[in-house]
Amino acid sequence: MRIVIIACSLLLIAGGAGPGTAEAHDPPNVKRALPTADVLIDAGHGGIDGGTHWNGILEKDINLAISRKLYLLLRARGLKVILNRTGDYALSDDNRWHLSRSRHRRDLSQRRGLSDEIGAALFVSVHVNWSPKGSKRGPLVIHQAEGGSALLAKFIQDSLNRQQNKFRLPQVANQYYLLNRVQVPSVIVETAFLSDPADRAMLTSIPGQNRIAAAIASGIIAYRLCSP
Repeated sequence: MRIVIIACSLLLIAGGAGPGTAEAHDPPNVKRALPTADVLIDAGHGGIDGGTHWNGILEKDINLAISRKLYLLLRARGLKVILNRTGDYALSDDNRWHLSRSRHRRDLSQRRGLSDEIGAALFVSVHVNWSPKGSKRGPLVIHQAEGGSALLAKFIQDSLNRQQNKFRLPQVANQYYLLNRVQVPSVIVETAFLSDPADRAMLTSIPGQNRIAAAIASGIIAYRLCSP
């Protein structure tokens, strides 16, 4: 069942700023219909947007499976958590306010608008990586230049490194729409490489997905314990 909060975000428009006072891709000024959350989990891609793929295996399905598991783990630890995609659909389908012909841009702006409305303390976007060089393996966490985002990325990266027996450093990036526009500490978690056979086996197995979700959850919990 499609998550109710997306519909709420579109229906409760509050007659905000007049024409010309906001950019066309900014979400409407809305009254908050929902309580804030500790974590907003962004399950990457969905619907017509399958993400990266290999031999019929689609990134969107892996992202959702790991995100669901992460949601349950964080809820079990007492956190208030919202998952922005609960099935195989594109969030761009719910965006009626961003006047753009680009479905991809409407999808991203809908994710950003939902984050703004909910006011979650953290934004964690779950993805799967790909490289034409099949030898690339392991997790990568991408973050904003802001200190809270960098700290969150470090904790999640360290936890995934332990889980996958890797040593990789998180990376700061400014070319990603969500990292540029979401106003709270945000990270993009590239869980592993679908292009690598060993990573692919982990990504497509339930035990592997469970381990990845547990590692991300551990990183989030560690951040919350150490952040002010």
